[in-house]
Amino acid sequence: MLRKIMKGGHRKPSKSDGNDFGFGSPLNSGSGPANNVVVNHSSRAAPGPPSPHSGPTVFVPPPMNTVEPLPFFRDVPVAERPNLFLRKLQLCCFHFDFTDTIKSVREKEIKRQTLLELVDFIQSGSGKITENCQEEMIKMVSVNVFRCLPPHESTGQESTDPEEDEPYLEPSWPHLQLVYELLLRYVVMSDTDTKVAKRYVDHSFVLKLLDLFDSEDPREREYLKTILHRIYGKFMVHRPFIRKAINNIFYRFIYETEKHSGIGELLEILGSIINGFALPMKEEHKLFLVRALIPLHKPKHICVYHQQLSYCIIQFVEKDYKLADTVIRGLLKYWPVTNCQKEVLFLGELEEVLEATQSAEFQRCMVPLFRQIARCLTSSHFQVAERALFLWNNEHIVSLIAQNRTVVLPIIFEALEKNIQSHWNQAVHGLTINIRKMFLDMDTELFEVCQRQYAEKESRARDVEEQRELTWKRLADVAAQRGGEDMITV
Repeated sequence: MLRKIMKGGHRKPSKSDGNDFGFGSPLNSGSGPANNVVVNHSSRAAPGPPSPHSGPTVFVPPPMNTVEPLPFFRDVPVAERPNLFLRKLQLCCFHFDFTDTIKSVREKEIKRQTLLELVDFIQSGSGKITENCQEEMIKMVSVNVFRCLPPHESTGQESTDPEEDEPYLEPSWPHLQLVYELLLRYVVMSDTDTKVAKRYVDHSFVLKLLDLFDSEDPREREYLKTILHRIYGKFMVHRPFIRKAINNIFYRFIYETEKHSGIGELLEILGSIINGFALPMKEEHKLFLVRALIPLHKPKHICVYHQQLSYCIIQFVEKDYKLADTVIRGLLKYWPVTNCQKEVLFLGELEEVLEATQSAEFQRCMVPLFRQIARCLTSSHFQVAERALFLWNNEHIVSLIAQNRTVVLPIIFEALEKNIQSHWNQAVHGLTINIRKMFLDMDTELFEVCQRQYAEKESRARDVEEQRELTWKRLADVAAQRGGEDMITV
């Protein structure tokens, strides 16, 4: 296992960590490159004779024992550049201790300059990258980026808000950034043949990239997001595997750990993927919505990734309006009970979903939906009540309510009356009066029927309360008649 001091203490192993990349002996910081790295590619055919179209034969140079500057590409003949490219890749396999800023300063700078030159060489397209060079480049990338991530900070106390935590910044980022940039340039390069590249950018490689999304460094997650999105777009053969692997990350986050740093970035990638789904939508994609996306509303720290999650949900409803009922019922299933911040987020998302909802789907879920909205209207947390009342500012939602007012008004009438009578917040009180007047203007006869029913219900409730008090008074009188000596006071 790759040993590299990052944060001190024990480290969390990557989920797919192992000997896939054949680390022969432990690496000492700055002591030498990963010379024994062997990539086991499941999709790669057995080695055979060199192809006549693969260019000049390139031999892997012997291992390097020290970090010394190599000549620039422009200073060597074109025929020698592939071999120089391989030597530079070997040099970049050296590891250094970035927790000590004064250690191996010269060697670190040599590696950084070499990585910069490799990025420029790939970006310029000044030479065709042979298959052998591609394999060695992926080896170098693997040696540098696939590593043990530091564990999430965990205490026995209640976890803090991830938005308020200071992000952990990877000390080796000056080198890691350039390695990621090299990989990105290789993936997007027009000369990259996917039939060849998929032998090295295989399922094992993709899975290890996905494991790195748990990095706490936002700069690294941003690069990973871009690279994985490009891989998904270019390597069609990997698309089902990538979707399934992301599903598994979500399942583990929802039902096991509730700790993962890259959920937002993964959802951003999925938002773009969902946008490209063909119609009619496959059953696989609908199951993904029901089994992964909707349950992502369950974790407590949804605020960290809610914007990206909401975008994915809305994409599904806009693609297939018949999914609106499924989404709304899913939101109701995971509706928060005591977390007011989450309630406000849910109400905002609900408005966006309702805006894309047709009348038939609205009618299927309106009864449980407006029972929940009625509870939100009378919430003592003014932001929840106010956000629920703002639903009536949306013209499409108002039109859906108007079409089904005979069902909706009786459900929420009591909540409106209670707000007018006793809600402490003046803004909520004023908005409630406006909505009450809207219903009165919409259907006066229905409004008066609801008003009578509410008055009768209140009258019955008062009668029940009076009867209860009378019963208690009788019990007290009977107890008093029997004498105080038989009574036990506490």
